[in-house]
Amino acid sequence: MPLALYNTLTRTKEEFRPLHPPQAGVYLCGPTVYNEAHLGNARGPVVFDILTRYLRHLGHKVRYVRNITDVGHLQGDGDQGDDPMVLAARAQHLEPMQVAQYYINRYRLNLAALGCIPPDIEPQASGHITEQIAMVQEILANGFAYEVNGSVYFDVPKYNVQHRYGKLSNRSIEDQLAGTRTGLEGQSEKRSPLDFALWKHAAPEHLMRWPSPWGDGFPGWHLECSAMSRKYLGNEFDIHGGGLDLMFPHHECEIAQCRASHAATDEARVWMHNNMITVNGAKMSKSLGNFITLNDLFAGTTTTLSQAYSPMVVRFFLLQAHYRSPVDVSDDALVAARKGYRKLMNGLKLLASPAFQPTQTEQETSNEKQETQQETSNKKQETDLEVLTADLFTGLDDDLNTARTIASLFNLLRKFNILATSPVALAEAPPAALAAAVAAYRLIVTNILGLSEEPRANAEQLLELTLSFYAEAKAAKAYDKVDLIRAALKGQGIVIKDTKAGVEWAYSEE
Repeated sequence: MPLALYNTLTRTKEEFRPLHPPQAGVYLCGPTVYNEAHLGNARGPVVFDILTRYLRHLGHKVRYVRNITDVGHLQGDGDQGDDPMVLAARAQHLEPMQVAQYYINRYRLNLAALGCIPPDIEPQASGHITEQIAMVQEILANGFAYEVNGSVYFDVPKYNVQHRYGKLSNRSIEDQLAGTRTGLEGQSEKRSPLDFALWKHAAPEHLMRWPSPWGDGFPGWHLECSAMSRKYLGNEFDIHGGGLDLMFPHHECEIAQCRASHAATDEARVWMHNNMITVNGAKMSKSLGNFITLNDLFAGTTTTLSQAYSPMVVRFFLLQAHYRSPVDVSDDALVAARKGYRKLMNGLKLLASPAFQPTQTEQETSNEKQETQQETSNKKQETDLEVLTADLFTGLDDDLNTARTIASLFNLLRKFNILATSPVALAEAPPAALAAAVAAYRLIVTNILGLSEEPRANAEQLLELTLSFYAEAKAAKAYDKVDLIRAALKGQGIVIKDTKAGVEWAYSEE
C-alpha cells in the first residue's frame, strides 16, 4: 500500500508522489520566538518529524525546512497592534534579536528532548528581508497589491476576480466580509477589510526596521513563509504543514501571495494541518491559566498537572492520536501514555534477550527453505508473525495514522510475549519471519516513531545508595563486597574515600 496523505487543499487522501523523485520538499511553519515554547508548539514538529523519518525510510531524499518567525507577526495575527518581539525586548531591556536567540535556543533544546531530528534548513524571517521585498515587488508588478503611506497591501478583491481567496479554508468572500466589516470603514488605509499587509511602514521608534523601496518598514507575517519556502524548495514543492489555526489566514495568504507572484503556484501540492490541543477539555490559553510550556511540563512546575512528565512520554502521548484529531491533556491521559511508552520500551528489552536472536545457521536454513517453497508453491502461506509485521506499516501509509501504528505494535508485542513464555512456540516460529518481525518492531519504535529509552534512575541517588551498601559491608567486615563495590565504582570513574566524617566519593583522576 503506498503512502497516502490527506490534502487540506483538495479535502481528499492522495497517494504521495513527489514532484521531483526521489527528492521531496517539506516545509513546516515554526514558532514566533518571543516566549517559551508551549505544548501546542510541539505537536507540528513531532508530526513532521515522523513524516520526515517515514519518507526517508521509503527512500525519498527529504529537504525539511522549518522556519523561525522573529519579525512581522503582530498581536492578534492581523495587521494592527504591536510586534510581540518588540514588546518582549522593551520589557526586558534587550535587543529583539537577543530575545529571539534566547527562545530559539530553548525551543531547539525542547525539540531535541522530544526526539525531533533538526530540520535541514531553519531560516529566520529577519535574515530573508531581501527575498521578501523581491516578492512584494513581483506582486505589485502583477497588479495584485498597492502601496499606501509606506505600507503595501495585498488586494484580495482584485485577486479574487481571477483566483479564489479562501479555497484552502473553504471560506467564501461574503462570509469573510461579514466577519470583518463592522467598525473598519474609515479606520484603515486598506481598500478592503480583507486586504492584508505585505510590507508595513515602521514608525521612527520601531525597533525592527529595514530600508525598502517604500521606506523603512518590516515584512508582513504571511510573507516570510512564501519567500523562504520558495528560496529553499522552489516555486512549487511537495508538502507544507502547520497547525489548524494557521489554515486561515496565514496559509490562505501564503497561497494567494504565491499565485499573485511570478511563481503562480499554490506553493505546495499537499497541505497538511495538525489539530489543536486542549487541557482538561478547555482550549489552552494564558487567560484561562492552563497554558503549559514544555519546560514546565518536563519539570512538573505547572499548576495544571500534578506531576512531571518526561519528553518521551509526551512524544508518545502526542502520537497516540491521529494528527488530524484533537488531543486533550490531563493527568489521566499522560499517566496512561507513560504506561504505554514503558510497555514499548520493555518490548525492546525483551527482543534484546538471547531467545530472540536466531543463529546464522538458523537464518540460512530458513532462507533456503523459503526459497524452495517459493519455487514449488504459487502462494506463500502467511504466518501470524508475517501478518502482524505487515500491519505495522498500514497505519503509517494511511495518512500517517500513528495511533493505528501503536495499536499494531502492541498486537505484535503480545505475540512476542506469548513466544517468550512458551519455548515450544518460540522454537516453532520460522526464524526468518521472527527476525523480520523483531527488526520491524525496532525500526518502527526507534527509527520512525523516534521513541528512545529514558533512564528512570537518578544517578546521585543510586550513588548514595551504593555508598550506604559499602558502609554496611565495611562495618560487617565483608571485605570481598567492599572490594567489589570499590572496583565497580572505579570502573565508572568514581573513587571511595573513607574519612573521619564518613564515606565520601570523588572523581577518579587516573
